[in-house]
Amino acid sequence: MSATNTTATVAWQGELPVRHDVDVFVAGGGPAGLAAAVAAAREGARVFLAEGQTCFGGMGTSGLIPVFMQFADGVNFLAAGLGREIYEAMWDRGAAYPSCPRDNPTRIASIRAEGLKRVYDTLVTAAGVQFTFMTQVIGVQAAEGRIIHAFCAAKSGVFAVRAKQFIDATGDGDLAAWAGAPFEKGDAEGAMMPGTLCSLWADIDWPAVHAAKMWPQAYVPKGIEAGILTVPDLHLPGMWQVGDHVGGGNIGHLFGVDGTDERSLTAALMHGRRSLLEYEQFFKKILKGYENMALVATGALPGIRETRRIMGDYMLSVKDFEARAVFADEIGRYSYPVDIHASRPDAKAFKAFEEKFEKLRYQPGENYGIPYRCLTPRGLHNVFVTGRCISADRAMQGSVRVMPGCFITGQAAGTAAAMAAAGSGDTRAVDVATLQGRLLKAGAYLPNAAAVRSSP
Repeated sequence: MSATNTTATVAWQGELPVRHDVDVFVAGGGPAGLAAAVAAAREGARVFLAEGQTCFGGMGTSGLIPVFMQFADGVNFLAAGLGREIYEAMWDRGAAYPSCPRDNPTRIASIRAEGLKRVYDTLVTAAGVQFTFMTQVIGVQAAEGRIIHAFCAAKSGVFAVRAKQFIDATGDGDLAAWAGAPFEKGDAEGAMMPGTLCSLWADIDWPAVHAAKMWPQAYVPKGIEAGILTVPDLHLPGMWQVGDHVGGGNIGHLFGVDGTDERSLTAALMHGRRSLLEYEQFFKKILKGYENMALVATGALPGIRETRRIMGDYMLSVKDFEARAVFADEIGRYSYPVDIHASRPDAKAFKAFEEKFEKLRYQPGENYGIPYRCLTPRGLHNVFVTGRCISADRAMQGSVRVMPGCFITGQAAGTAAAMAAAGSGDTRAVDVATLQGRLLKAGAYLPNAAAVRSSP
């Protein structure tokens, strides 16, 4: 019987060391998790963060996503507070390639991943956060709506972390789902957005690229007709300049990938690496300036856009996007368009994506609120969710999932977790007006907060 088909089980039990006993445990060190950890530590909480990869940053570092989406709405800097600190530090420390002006955060410059890793290292270390890399969260012990311990696996073995508050920044809602929180996943048929294996390319003639003005996506049909691209995927997000001769590729899709299943992820990674050989030929043979390009690396993580959406006390919906919603308990505001990549590689699905992406977007200065209740999973009392798995419908997840949105929800979750740990321990007992005041003090953009409304 093969290992993949076995249904046999084995009993496994034993005592584990409780290696950390803290106020706040953070699962995942991507943009949401590191923002949460730093915010909680700055509020005086004892914090331990477990990150499964070799650095902070998730998709923007390990995943080699070459560019941040918008920090601002054309008028207001929305991912303010920690988001602005990171934005400014990127420029100051060479982690941003200046393809766009520094004073235009509506369209930030491309990411230099190695520089961004160092920005994050400095930020988290300076805040006094305890953390380890290459540490996977593998389960929880929960009872009566509260997580008691999180279980982690690392090179030294399996260990437990005891905490008063737990923050799920896994992107997939692992911690909250394991503790019993309800969730949704994909569309009505369970189909999810495809992923992308991002990549790094050398020897690109950028002056020739810019002079030719050949937008790669417009030439995909030609690549399909020529038999270069064997999957009829009409959507090519882009190639961004991240160095004088270097490009960061957000190209190709991993259709059918389930980011919560390692078998699916394995197949997707292998397909992604193979497919980049086709895209290399496409760029070299059809587009100007890429004739000598060479693949340097693919991401250590596949870019996953969608898995679980944890159901919280409020579900942010597309109606809230359309209404530019304001909430009494909002902890931030954001403005990225509804961006749901087509789950199938066909012309009809791609057209539906394009129509929605163009329709569900804002004019300069417009934005929507994110309520605190999106961070509190139903049925759980000491758990917060942050990042792309917050409580939202599928359309709104397509907007708030990007990295600046993660900074916003991460900063709020970390601040609230520190407050809950110092108080009654219940996420719903956090005084939202006080939370908003602390976020404002940290620089957050909260024009509708009680403290702002009541000021002279």
